[in-house]
Amino acid sequence: MYPLLENINSPADLRQLPRTQLPQLAGELREFLVESVSKTGGHFASNLGSIELTIALHYVFDTPNDRLVWDVGHQTYPHKILTGRRERMHTMRQHDGLAGFPKREESEYDTFGVGHSSTSIGAALGMAVAAKTLGIERKSVAIIGDGAMTAGQAFEALNNAGAMDTDLLVVLNDNDMSISPNVGALNNYLAKLMSGRFYAAMREGSSKVLGIAPPLKEIASKVEEHVKGFFTPGTLFEEFGFNYIGPIDGHDVDVLVDTLKNIRSLKGPQFLHIVTKKGQGYKLAENDPVKYHGVTKFDPANGLAGGKSGGGKPQYTQVFGDWLCDMAKLDKRLVGITPAMREGSGMVRFEKEHPDRYYDVAIAEQHAVTFAGGMACDGLKPVVAIYSTFLQRGYDQLIHDVALQNLPVMFALDRAGLVGADGPTHAGAFDLSYLRCIPNMTVMAPSDENECRQLLYTAFQLDTPTAVRYPRGTGPGAEIQQQMEALPIGKGVVRRQGEKIAILAFGSMVHPALAAAEQLDATVADMRFVKPLDAELIRELAQTHELIVTVEENVVMGGAGSACVETLQAMRLAAPVLQLGLPDDYVEHGDPALLLSLCLLDAAGIEKSIRERLAG
Repeated sequence: MYPLLENINSPADLRQLPRTQLPQLAGELREFLVESVSKTGGHFASNLGSIELTIALHYVFDTPNDRLVWDVGHQTYPHKILTGRRERMHTMRQHDGLAGFPKREESEYDTFGVGHSSTSIGAALGMAVAAKTLGIERKSVAIIGDGAMTAGQAFEALNNAGAMDTDLLVVLNDNDMSISPNVGALNNYLAKLMSGRFYAAMREGSSKVLGIAPPLKEIASKVEEHVKGFFTPGTLFEEFGFNYIGPIDGHDVDVLVDTLKNIRSLKGPQFLHIVTKKGQGYKLAENDPVKYHGVTKFDPANGLAGGKSGGGKPQYTQVFGDWLCDMAKLDKRLVGITPAMREGSGMVRFEKEHPDRYYDVAIAEQHAVTFAGGMACDGLKPVVAIYSTFLQRGYDQLIHDVALQNLPVMFALDRAGLVGADGPTHAGAFDLSYLRCIPNMTVMAPSDENECRQLLYTAFQLDTPTAVRYPRGTGPGAEIQQQMEALPIGKGVVRRQGEKIAILAFGSMVHPALAAAEQLDATVADMRFVKPLDAELIRELAQTHELIVTVEENVVMGGAGSACVETLQAMRLAAPVLQLGLPDDYVEHGDPALLLSLCLLDAAGIEKSIRERLAG
């Protein structure tokens, strides 16, 4: 079925093919990718768009000796297929299967572990410097998408690289900018010309000759800049110190191979700009690349099915999105901010209903936080919708630009806890620990859909920094009350009265704790607030029970359970405490229910841990 692809188990096999067969290989790889992802789910449209580029890179560069560093990793399925993992693609994003992103432990071809945006240029530059320092002949290539180029970290790395005498190639995979009219035979020819040895020699030679006559050199430099600027949009990257090449058609494997071969012999920082199409070769994905960015299992002939997931229950993301729109109608000061996660954070409806109050700042989490701080200084009430794992990237700004000044910025933290198939790079395993140590912060953890809505409303009423963290997917199915009311700050509520054992549960752990409590006849408190804690409730439960158990979907170290222990110590209560939560490790990808059970954070695991403590 795949006569060429089935015989390629490494890039060395790929490099044995005649160039005339590369287009056929691209076609086979595209068909295999559609078949594979339709059975497992995963990132889709971006991988379809990177097939020819992946083939060309491995064909021209001596991988794994030459380093390919992919940004984010959404586009690396073709890379995995060509580097000996074709037979394991059916395990993609499953427990003990292939990771959805490059992972150093998985393959020597995965040179740098990624998952968050805009790290490739910095990492590849570090590798290039390492090779130069150690005297190793090796090329370093960073492959970055146009979206990732919106982050400051990418430009920090460009600025650093352009000022260094280091061989580095940055490939910009551009699949969104409106430059398609610039792509064609003329641009392909110019790209080859500018990447060729004649052009490089001409630049170097003319620089030496004209160096003795500075006025002439300055004139020649300006002429070259204007000529190149007339044909290409590369002035910005030239100013950073890179030799800009492109844009070229990223789906023309012949042009890619020619250009990359020329670039491989060049010295110093090089910048290749290619244009691709998300979803290339699969019409449904081409027409709706956002919908087909990350997919569940589907029928390739019919595409993704419609309808809501979770049996009709709203996801927490939708609960937030609905609250945001309702709250915006009640308070004109509300503005919504997202770092390029409109769909993922549930802000599509808000953008449509309040376009003048919606701000997508691109993949720039640090800026998003400081931007919100500036708004809050002058009378607005910003709501920053952000994944828990991505707020980590704006931590200094959270402390310095918001909390230190005690500004009323609200953070809606989606994807708190384990996220399943995306794995440890996207897990929100640390937010309770890194948020509760910050002065002026109020931190809330709702246990169901309705409590999420009410705590979002509660947080918005405060004139200080707040965070409401909620998990990915659906909740237990609580009825959502449209009427919003502010809940008492720092107060929990007892959900079940039992004896001897008191379980202090936070957020998503309340319902499994309730199920475990039925088998143990334990008391369960829905704590609601991680900061400030309900100290009086903790005192009462410690004085009336023989064992206190804390349960959270956050790392145990420094988390909500640690806060409870600190509170007991401050009150000089010597109550025995069992802290349950995520381990001091990175939990790998897999089905969320399976991962929680492996961490002993489902009902059975909570019960087991408590019984073992009682028996010990």
